[in-house]
Amino acid sequence: MPKAQVLVAITVVLCALLSMGCTRSIDGHGVSIYHDPFQVAGLPTTGGPNGPRSGVADSTLTATNGDGGEVDTLALNAIDDIQTYWQAVFGAEFSDQTFEPVQKLISWNARASRSSAIDFCKETTYHLVNAAYCRSDNSIGWDRAMLLPTMSETFGPMSVVMVLAHEYGHAIQNMAGMVTRKTPVLVKEQQADCFAGAFMRHVAEGKSKHFTINTSDGLNSVLAATVAIRDSDPDDPESVHGSAFERVTAVQIGFTDGPRGCKGIDEDEIDSRRGNLPQSFAGDSGRGEYPVSQANLEELSKALQAILPVEQAPTYDYAGSGIDCADGAVTGPVTYCPAKNTIATDVPGLAERGAIDTGDDGPLPVKVSGDYNGYVVFISRYTLAVQRSQGRQLTGAKTGLRAACLSGVVTGQLARTDRPVDQGDIQLAAGDLDEAVSGLLTDGLAASDTEGNTVPSGFSRVDAFRAGVLNGETTCMSRYS
Repeated sequence: MPKAQVLVAITVVLCALLSMGCTRSIDGHGVSIYHDPFQVAGLPTTGGPNGPRSGVADSTLTATNGDGGEVDTLALNAIDDIQTYWQAVFGAEFSDQTFEPVQKLISWNARASRSSAIDFCKETTYHLVNAAYCRSDNSIGWDRAMLLPTMSETFGPMSVVMVLAHEYGHAIQNMAGMVTRKTPVLVKEQQADCFAGAFMRHVAEGKSKHFTINTSDGLNSVLAATVAIRDSDPDDPESVHGSAFERVTAVQIGFTDGPRGCKGIDEDEIDSRRGNLPQSFAGDSGRGEYPVSQANLEELSKALQAILPVEQAPTYDYAGSGIDCADGAVTGPVTYCPAKNTIATDVPGLAERGAIDTGDDGPLPVKVSGDYNGYVVFISRYTLAVQRSQGRQLTGAKTGLRAACLSGVVTGQLARTDRPVDQGDIQLAAGDLDEAVSGLLTDGLAASDTEGNTVPSGFSRVDAFRAGVLNGETTCMSRYS
């Protein structure tokens, strides 16, 4: 590692989980300024039912080569509700085009023998673990044996609905004349993610016949599934879907702004969201991963003081997170104690949080592991010291969301290559913002207050983080005032 340089890995896709509601224009999209931290893009944060509705008759749609089993039934019910949604809204969004439901649906078994395999989109389905839209014959197909069951078992049945809403999004692009063969694949994929998000909003509003989703753990799981199927290597020429943060961003644009927001996604819009964020591991021997150590945390603390200066800088204790504090709880592996203005860190525990999970050998990772999932928690505890210095409330939902937002401010500054000299040499690397997003979705520790409490909506936690990266400290303080 070069002297005085810590590549605090942060994945690069940072851009915009754009919300809506009471809005102002940022980079061409509306950005929400909700004052109720318990809302999710204008909807109440709900628990409860999540998945297929009980007592509802199954769709009458059929799939070529289907087996009539549970997975195909789930898929066909999803397609039925998705196209019912588009039948209702397509004309208002694309007034010069006509909506025509996708008529050709195809199911296959990726475990079947070669002789039993069928063709989909001029390709054999032998060992084809996929779901896709075929533009040449306007069809949608899916693997009922491996992909969809794995999605459902790992993230719940609504993740299957999300996958098929994405594929139907490609059909919408086609019939709306939004794309051509020359349109970059990344643009097509981001638009399809966005259209899927618009449909998930429809479900969250209780308007879907066969499905329901709550806006806490239900929506969190759908977003986590989106993270799991990200492009994990930005240097891979086959990386055409976007990083985790780009995919989650696109889904949230659809969820908050509806189809109209999706129409604004093009190559320029995606480039503007990427800004100067690192897009490659070139020249990075650690491929974005650097040890969480006391030395690196000390270097990071210097950058924190320069980026978000406070008159009384906190002291640091690296002997453990179990500090005796009169007005705060232990939030291991990092605790901020307001009474002592001290950040206490269990360095081995934080390093464990930031370690790559080599034991997750499943087909889809439940979370994205890596160093920035540790570093961002350390950063978030510093942001509580920032809030203390400004006389802010240090407990409650808004405190945690301010912490996430200010952590985004730091993240945005660390991504800059033209930072002032006094902000040090710490630089971000491609790949780890996905880790921050994954942590915000799973446990939200980086979006918690001094008691370790956070809002139940991962959507809101990531949205707050995004707001800080894009819009800066002033937005954080006004939005969560």
